[in-house]
Amino acid sequence: MTELVSRAQGVRFDELALATRNHGMQLEGMRYDITPIGMHYLLIHFDIPAIDPSTWRLRVTGSVERELELSLDDIRSRPATTIPVTLECAGNGRIGMDPRNVSQPWGLEAIGTASWTGTPLRGILDECRIRDGAVEVVFTGADRGFQDNVEHNYQRSLGIGECGRPEILLAYEMNGVPLPPQHGFPLRLLVPGWYGMTSVKWLRNIEIVDQPFTGIQQAAYRYQQDSDDPGLPVSRIRVRALMVPPGIPDFQSRRRTVEAGTVGIRGRAWCGTAPVAGVEVGVDGVWHDARLGHALAEFAWYRWSYAWDAHPGEYLLSCRATDADGNTQPTAPPWNLLGMGNNLIQEVAVTVR
Repeated sequence: MTELVSRAQGVRFDELALATRNHGMQLEGMRYDITPIGMHYLLIHFDIPAIDPSTWRLRVTGSVERELELSLDDIRSRPATTIPVTLECAGNGRIGMDPRNVSQPWGLEAIGTASWTGTPLRGILDECRIRDGAVEVVFTGADRGFQDNVEHNYQRSLGIGECGRPEILLAYEMNGVPLPPQHGFPLRLLVPGWYGMTSVKWLRNIEIVDQPFTGIQQAAYRYQQDSDDPGLPVSRIRVRALMVPPGIPDFQSRRRTVEAGTVGIRGRAWCGTAPVAGVEVGVDGVWHDARLGHALAEFAWYRWSYAWDAHPGEYLLSCRATDADGNTQPTAPPWNLLGMGNNLIQEVAVTVR
C-alpha cells in the first residue's frame, strides 16, 4: 500500500469526482464471509437508471428459434440458485501503475463477496433454442452515456460455450434482499470467476449473435501495451491475496501501529482461473507460509491467517497468493495501457511498539 500511495500523486479532479460516485470495500470488511451490501465495491459507468419493475421486461432476441419477453415475476418463478461469489473490478490496483491510465483511481479495495440469488442463464437460452452458427451472447444494460465520444448503452458479450456454465445467473437478489438500485435493480448478469465488468447491471436485453461483438465496452477491456496493440481480452480474475491491515491506523496516512508480541495477520485470497493453493506473508521481504482455510464456495474467497512474532521496530508486511496452476502474484505491477488486472502484492507499513 505504501508503494500505491506514492504513485497516487497527480490524481486529477475528474478522477476524484469518479471516486466520490464509486467506492471500494474497506479492507477491514474482509472479516465478514459475506460482505455487507453497503461495503461491497461499486463501479457505475454512467447513471443509475430509474426503472419501474412493474413495466420492466427482459427481451431475449437474435439468432434463436423462439424470442422471449419476460417480466420480473416470470424470472423469479423460474428455478433459483443462491451462491456466494467474489467480484473484483478489472481496474483494481490501477493507481499502482506508472504511468497510470486516467480512470477510476482504484487502490486495492475494488472487491466484495455477496450471496447472489437468481435463475441460471442457460435455462433461458435452452428455452430459446439457439440457432446453429451463433457465436456470442450480447448483454445490454439500461445505463447509457458517453465514452470516447461515443454514446451507447453499457454492453458486454460472452461466448456461447461460456454461457452454458450453470453458475452464471440472472440475479435479482443480493444478500437475501432485492438488488439495490446501485447494484443493478431489478436484474443483473452475474458471471462468477470473471472480473466485474462482465456482470452487466440493469439488464434489459439479451441478444444471440452470429458475429463477434465489437462494442466499445468490449473493446475497452484488453491487456494492451500501447494504443496500436490489439491485446488479449480481460476475462478471468488473476490470483490475489489481501490482508486486513493489523492494529490501528493513523487517520490520514493509514500507517498501522501494533503492540509487540504475537500479532494475528489475517485476510482473504481468491482466483478466477484455478483454486488458491497457498498464501505467504512477507516480513521485510522474508516470506512465511500462512494457514489457508477452505474457500467459502467455488467462486468465493478463502480465509487465511498467520501468527507474527512482532518485536518493536518498523516493518513492511506483505502477502501473496499462488494458484493451483502455479501462478503467483508479482512483486512488480504487470503494466498495461489501461491499468487492468494489476494483482501486485499488497504492502502494509507497520510500527510495532
